[in-house]
Amino acid sequence: MAPEISATPAATGDPRSARAPEIARPVPARRLNASRRGPADPVKSLMHRHRELCERAVDPLEVAAGLEAHGVTDRAAARYRHRDVFSLAEELFARVPGVAAQATTGPDAPERDIATRAAWSLRALLPGAACIATAGTLGLTEGALDGRARLAIALAGALLALTGLAFSLRSGPLHAEGRPSGTANVYGCWLLGYVMYGEPLLDQVLSGGPEGPWEVTPAPLLGLALALAPATWCAHLFAVHAHRRLIGSRALEEFAAGVRPLLFGAVALHLCAVAGLLCLAHLAYGGGGAFVGAAALGVLLLLARLLTVHGFPELAAGGLAFACVVEALAPALVLAGRLPHLHFLARPVDLLVMTSGTGSVPAIACGGAALGLLIAATVVLSRASAHTTATTTGRPVDEGPAAA
Repeated sequence: MAPEISATPAATGDPRSARAPEIARPVPARRLNASRRGPADPVKSLMHRHRELCERAVDPLEVAAGLEAHGVTDRAAARYRHRDVFSLAEELFARVPGVAAQATTGPDAPERDIATRAAWSLRALLPGAACIATAGTLGLTEGALDGRARLAIALAGALLALTGLAFSLRSGPLHAEGRPSGTANVYGCWLLGYVMYGEPLLDQVLSGGPEGPWEVTPAPLLGLALALAPATWCAHLFAVHAHRRLIGSRALEEFAAGVRPLLFGAVALHLCAVAGLLCLAHLAYGGGGAFVGAAALGVLLLLARLLTVHGFPELAAGGLAFACVVEALAPALVLAGRLPHLHFLARPVDLLVMTSGTGSVPAIACGGAALGLLIAATVVLSRASAHTTATTTGRPVDEGPAAA
């Protein structure tokens, strides 16, 4: 009887040989893993449970993020004889043949593509450029055109700015691929409209109106439109440095502790940029509009977009909806207070406006919503799964020299 000859993975074309050559070695390597591959192997059940994840992963980091998203923590990894989730993910990635093995040996992602960064940076300037052009046109035609013509110019400028905003969000760090955000867009348009018309409307409602057209305060809108470019760069820096933290971390707690300061730094940097641009816009228009409320709205929009990009659109929509409800509730309570025996409903708004002015309404609405989203982002964006989701949906992470 001829002895039975067993073929090695390399001879049979086993795809594992491309991903984990140490497993394809002869008897000594198999002896080292004999205890793990026997009936008492604790990793085997986890491997079968998450086989699809491991097969489609392009690196062990994606496996670690997927395990974390399914509730596997570093403490749970100890039950599988591993010190942390990253070590467990490395074994799963090595033991499961992946359909994406060829992608790992292909060319690197265009992480240093300066032209790509320049393209989305220029697109982020489109809304601000449209607002500046509209404001300049209205200033030059003051007294030369009637009200209808000037209104047509304002509407055309607003449409152009919204078109530029939609075009700038189609790619770049603020692009959320495959995640519907129609409801959030409606909330965002409401908040931007309140920046222009909310305070004058509330003034008229408090004085017994509304009694016809009210004034427009375009300065905050101009500042927010210009702030889209720094918001894009803040989101880019946060994504790049968070991804670097993910690569260098060996435990989920270590990654979470390192990514939270990055989030706070990105938000603080954007707040400084928004405040500076709002100051310039107020100087150009001679004041008008709620400065604090507009700055809070800028931070709220950045946090909402970050959550949407990283896979949490429901949280983002909830924060925007809260701000819209508070802003709509203020004039509604005043109007409801005019009904018999319901005057007490308008008392909170009256006291708030008498104490700190009509600008306190958008400041409380947007500031409270931004604080809530910041707390939520501190929790969910400190997970590894949030960042691997954002960086593997077709958007490369630009880690060029300029990103540092």
